[in-house]
Amino acid sequence: MKTMKIAADHKEDDELRRQIEALGPWFHNLRIGGIETAPDHFLGDYPAFKFERFAQALPEDLTGKTVLDIGCNAGFYSIEMKRRGAAQVLGIDSDDRYLAQARFAAEALGHSGISFENLSVYDVGKLGRRFDVVIFMGVLYHLRHPLLALDLIHEHVTRDLFVFQSMQRGSQELMDLEENYPFSEVGIFDRPEYPRMHFIEHRYANDPTNWWVPNRACVEAMLRSSGYEILGHPEEEVYVCRHLDQEVTHG
Repeated sequence: MKTMKIAADHKEDDELRRQIEALGPWFHNLRIGGIETAPDHFLGDYPAFKFERFAQALPEDLTGKTVLDIGCNAGFYSIEMKRRGAAQVLGIDSDDRYLAQARFAAEALGHSGISFENLSVYDVGKLGRRFDVVIFMGVLYHLRHPLLALDLIHEHVTRDLFVFQSMQRGSQELMDLEENYPFSEVGIFDRPEYPRMHFIEHRYANDPTNWWVPNRACVEAMLRSSGYEILGHPEEEVYVCRHLDQEVTHG
């Protein structure tokens, strides 16, 4: 009987592995039934190792809260928020393959109550509601219009917490900025700690969807400009922010 059970377990593992491989390639390395979805990820155990660095900065208990995961990919953060007791979790992405991965992973891990929809960040206004926690991880630099996306998120879907992450390059230093500079001031733009966004015309990291890479000062300035108060910076690229009820203005 024990031999038959072992054989049956192996058969189930083989079927699970087949299903995971059929949905690949995966960018999120999830553990489903002891099987890793992206064991050879070039970043390592991603995004789990990154989440470990800032997990403590998010509420441990999300009971009764609503969560929107923008650019959810295979659903790692959606699933983590559901594990923390969130009442409603919605993940959106514009890639149907990622959404299929997310639905499969959530169900296989026992979190079938999570919803996943194909929706662009530019169309979040169609949701017609706000969420207690909005996650926007690893999306900004893939957008041709990143500031517009931040403005739309603020205008339509954030109510309280906004969890943001972007790849950064350039200086990690910050500087005190004046409210205004005269037209004759040109040297300020040569300082590496001045907020700047690097434009990628062709490819970066062999990815044609990488369009912009900000430095730290630029990330923080864009968040403030879009109507967010930065509450914490628990990881080099991650910010926990609060939605401010204010109109987005220049200056």
